This record gives sequence, C-alpha cells and structure tokens, in this order.
Amino acid sequence: MFWTRLISGIVLVVVALLTMSVGDIPLLFTLLFISLIAYRELTKALLCATDKKKLNALEVAGLLGICVYYAAVYFADAFNLLLMCIVAVFMAQMFLYVVTFPKFQAAQVLAAFFAFMYAPVMLSFVYLTRACPQGIYMVWMILISSWGCDTFAYVVGKLIGRKKIFPVLSPHKSLEGCIGGVAGAALLGGLYGHFFVQQAFPHQNVAWIIAFICAVGAVMSMVGDLAASAIKRNNNIKDYGKLIPGHGGIMDRFDSMIVTAPMIYFLTILMIRF
Repeated sequence: MFWTRLISGIVLVVVALLTMSVGDIPLLFTLLFISLIAYRELTKALLCATDKKKLNALEVAGLLGICVYYAAVYFADAFNLLLMCIVAVFMAQMFLYVVTFPKFQAAQVLAAFFAFMYAPVMLSFVYLTRACPQGIYMVWMILISSWGCDTFAYVVGKLIGRKKIFPVLSPHKSLEGCIGGVAGAALLGGLYGHFFVQQAFPHQNVAWIIAFICAVGAVMSMVGDLAASAIKRNNNIKDYGKLIPGHGGIMDRFDSMIVTAPMIYFLTILMIRF
C-alpha cells in the first residue's frame, strides 16, 4: 500500500507541475476532467445519485453545467458570466425537480447543486489564479498551502502530536500537527516568495506576503480536508472512489486544494492591486 500510494502521489505531482507550468488549455481540461469525476463522487456520497452506475436527470444537468461553466471560464474574462452559469445550473435543476415531481426529494436537488459548487466551481480558481498577471508564480501557492500543509501536519503530528483537536471527526489530527502544517506552509511560502516570486515584483518585498497568504491557505486547506471527512462520516463511507490507487477518489486527494484555491486567488488579486 505504501509504494502504491507513493507512486500515485508522484504521478499526481508530475501532472500538477506540468499542467500548472503550461496553463491554458492543458490546465483547463485537466481541471474539467477532475471536476466531472469529483461531481459524480459527491452526488453518490450525498445520496443524490439514484443509481450507482447510471446518471439521473439532476446529475446530467450538473455535468452539462460544469462543461458550460468551464467554457465560460476560458472564453470570458467576466465574473458576471460565471455567475450567470452558476444560477443557470441551479435553475435547471429546480426545473427538473418541478417537472419530474415527485421523483426527486428537495434534499437531492440541494445536494446536486452543492456538489456543483463544491468541487467544479471551487477548483476553477486554480485556472483563474494561473490566468492572473504573474499567475505563473502565484498558482504554486495553492500546492504549497494544501499539499505542503498536509505534509508538515502529518510529520509534526506523528512526531509530537498529543492533543486531539477533532476527536470525533478526525481522531488522528492533533493541535500540534495543525500548527505545524500552517507554520510549515508559511515557511515554504516565504522561501518560495524570496527565491522565486521576488523577481516578478522587484520593487516590493513580497516574501512575507507570500508566507502570510500560504499560512491562510493552509488553514483553509485543513477546513477543506475536514469538511470532506465530515461528509464521508455523515454518510458512512470510507473513500469517495477508487480512481487513484492508494488515495481513493478525486475528492479524497483534492479535498484540501478545492477550498484553498479560491482563497489564494482572492488574496493574490489583493496583493497584485495593492
């Protein structure tokens, strides 16, 4: 299991490095692929899916909405159009709820829309960050904040973790590990900012700003990880899927990045403007 998990992790890192470096279409289609799978994993976990093998009308509307949304992300540089796509998906699912009544419960409609917002929309901020001015530098903060925090939190928790901070939700997480994860992400962010990002902002001392952004992103990454775990515990499932050997599904591996990406994007916009 260790070697399977390690090899899968290396493959994911390589794919992330390549797609984030290139950006544009390769990154967009990678995120679209991930989002479609994550959406299906969530609809099954949240009991929106009425059949584990076949898609229902709510899911089809959501999947089509994801494709349209990502097309809007690529072709339009306007949040108003993205907001229109989000509202359109909600209205389409509400329409299906009404015309097929009583086939679906209200909870299923809410779950279908929640799944659309949770993974596909939140993950699109990886692309939006990469598309920013100096986005080639900023997009890496998403990985530093999420995967960097995960690594440091795991190591520190194993070494000195004592106080259990979420004993019911995540028995293995410790306060020491959480602090270590945030501090580690901030340290990595500061070093990254000093040696790499500084060249994009030669007249500013950005290292401490990058460290702060990565620390905030690390906090959000833990929220994302715990939220995904809470959904699994609520619905008595171990993993969201089996797509990634040793890791589970897309949601099991990208849960922290999903929540981190929007935070990094908005803090990056503030950094560039001010």
